[in-house]
Amino acid sequence: MMRSGNTTEAELEFKQISVTYPQLSTPYVNLGILLRKNGHLDQSEEALKSAVQRNGSSAVAWTELGATQRMRGEFKEAAASYEKAIAADSNYAAAYRNLGVVTDLYLGDPERALTAFERYKQITGEDKPVSTWIAELRQRTGKSTPRPTAAPAPASDSSNAAEGGAAPTAAPSGGPAAPADGAAAPGTAPSGEAAPAAPAPNTSSPAAPAGKPNTGE
Repeated sequence: MMRSGNTTEAELEFKQISVTYPQLSTPYVNLGILLRKNGHLDQSEEALKSAVQRNGSSAVAWTELGATQRMRGEFKEAAASYEKAIAADSNYAAAYRNLGVVTDLYLGDPERALTAFERYKQITGEDKPVSTWIAELRQRTGKSTPRPTAAPAPASDSSNAAEGGAAPTAAPSGGPAAPADGAAAPGTAPSGEAAPAAPAPNTSSPAAPAGKPNTGE
């Protein structure tokens, strides 16, 4: 039904399932997503709160609740929901990405955002554009990327020296200069993606500043 665009019938069906199987959280999650897509944010939040009440260990339900709360301007509540999603499943990448977005763009907490994005990258292995956002956050928080350690110089061959041969030349003490953090100046990162790698909620949301990943959840 949802593929045909008949969202009203789909909404009624999800409601009927939730009544028939009140112990299940999934129908409430689906209903919450559908209501959010249709702009009914109050009802969406209500449905998703019902979902987490029935299954507090569902990282998906907590992340979807956070997505709706963010769209309602409830940024602290959204961050708390993402944290609960992470507590429920420490490998649920979408929760880390969404937490990074809301803490950086809406709560002004780059330290917290950096931690979330670095964990997201660790889980997904994603490079760009999240790497550029991480590099920018490192610049803002004063955490530069560590330089590679120079290789130690090889020991001299004493036997050659005793025979009059020149000892091997020691390697330069300093390694090659490490590249810069890899970050372009803030605001020059490539255009963002929809939901990077890991499954992410499908919803429209305020656009991130130019050069950062799409913050859609």
